[in-house]
Amino acid sequence: MKHRNDAFGQMLLDQYLGKGSAQVIERDDGLISVADPADYFMSYSQWSEDIKTAIKSASGKVLDIGCGAGRHALYLQSQNQDVLGIDISPLAIEVCHRRGLIHRRLLSITKASTRLGLFDTILLLGNNFGLFANQKRAKWLLRRFYAMTPPDGVILVQSTDPYLTDDPIHTAYHENNRRRGRLSGQLRIRVRYREIKDPWFDYLLVSLREMEEILCDTGWRIDELFDEDPPQYVTKLIKEK
Repeated sequence: MKHRNDAFGQMLLDQYLGKGSAQVIERDDGLISVADPADYFMSYSQWSEDIKTAIKSASGKVLDIGCGAGRHALYLQSQNQDVLGIDISPLAIEVCHRRGLIHRRLLSITKASTRLGLFDTILLLGNNFGLFANQKRAKWLLRRFYAMTPPDGVILVQSTDPYLTDDPIHTAYHENNRRRGRLSGQLRIRVRYREIKDPWFDYLLVSLREMEEILCDTGWRIDELFDEDPPQYVTKLIKEK
């Protein structure tokens, strides 16, 4: 089973089948980084303490956006919670199916709406604040998520502060972004795996201050910060009263 434009999903499927190799992430300035596919399959005991603490705030009906191989969704399912995992990768959804995730759906973050129902908790863990892509789309989606959740709804998000580096390759990229009117941590990347290349897409890394600015006028605010593994951090968002 192969999908020509699903490098990410093929990497997950091969890892699940015990024959995986490294995931390559290419940035549009030519920078190449490598990720361990085993990270997408970590069990609860392997999670960082900030994620373990944050996940305790997940209650009721849960929507896991960008569920990948299902590590967070499957844990919540094992705790008898009603969870739906969505991902844009067909093979990621196939892996979730093979791993036993009951409710999963092939769907982009931009297609998530009240048509899916109402959710008490929305997950954007696994650094998935990045799926917002840019500031404008983030505000649009956060307002949509407001309509998809009850008054006590919660969003659990993880991001990476792009400024906690002195690497000249990254600082030059940040400066080039600012010259183009983009946030410093707005990346243009694609995933490569073996001979497969995914399409280019934008991925957004923000500081805590930038996250607060994006949340302005969306109905959401930061309620709690879980900061155990900088430059990554996890926050709990709740609705403004």
